[in-house]
Amino acid sequence: MGKFSDTYSKISVLLFQAKGFQMIILHGIPNCDTVKKAKNRLAGYGLEFEFRDFKKRMPSEAEICSWLEQVPLETLLNKRGTSWRKLDAETQQKALSSTAEAVKLMSEMPSLIKRPVLECGGRVYAGFSEESYREIFKP
Repeated sequence: MGKFSDTYSKISVLLFQAKGFQMIILHGIPNCDTVKKAKNRLAGYGLEFEFRDFKKRMPSEAEICSWLEQVPLETLLNKRGTSWRKLDAETQQKALSSTAEAVKLMSEMPSLIKRPVLECGGRVYAGFSEESYREIFKP
């Protein structure tokens, strides 16, 4: 990062923390490239966060339902990954036609959840892009 970017990041962090967004939770799988990028971006902003590994602490159905209050099922359910493609057609159809079935499936197979899931400032975000994180953490 250049000098301007470093200064911008430091100012962003101070403003972000001043707004009361101290608790940042990042959910995902540590060996996922997208999760690694998100972790690096948060660290690059100088933000402290709690990482919750889906493999060590699987999200409950209640937790997934709370995410779905802010993130559409079409976004949260990762239909691009290998885990989805390995499901039989009947299971896929059940998940697509019933939110309850999709939630149950995601709680049993968290690899079906779009990664990472970011919780901060009372908001929930699924997935990662440099642009979206710049927007989330802008001053």
